Amino acid sequence: MGISKSEEFSVKDNRVSKVAKALSHPARVAILRLLHSKKTCVCGFIVDELPLSQSTVSQHLKELKASGLIKGEIEGPRTCYCIDEKDWEAAKNYLNDFFEAKSENTKGCC
Repeated sequence: MGISKSEEFSVKDNRVSKVAKALSHPARVAILRLLHSKKTCVCGFIVDELPLSQSTVSQHLKELKASGLIKGEIEGPRTCYCIDEKDWEAAKNYLNDFFEAKSENTKGCC
């Protein structure tokens, strides 16, 4: 495995990359849509809504949590997940800035 040089890039570039990685799988997008519509959700309910095993859903939740887009709170034997509103807004801003950035080359290449 190669050595990561992510520290060589800006904080914004690293954040865009982290969010893009979290959004790179349709199951994670579906989980985010579900959490956004329900506001909060127990892992078992997410498993019931998706055509995936519990262990696969858990891996996707772990990736989403690592990205900062969701947070989880342990309630007895269950974990309740929800969108992390602060990081969700920050991610939207980072992605908007990324997609709205103007090229310095006004003539374009293509």
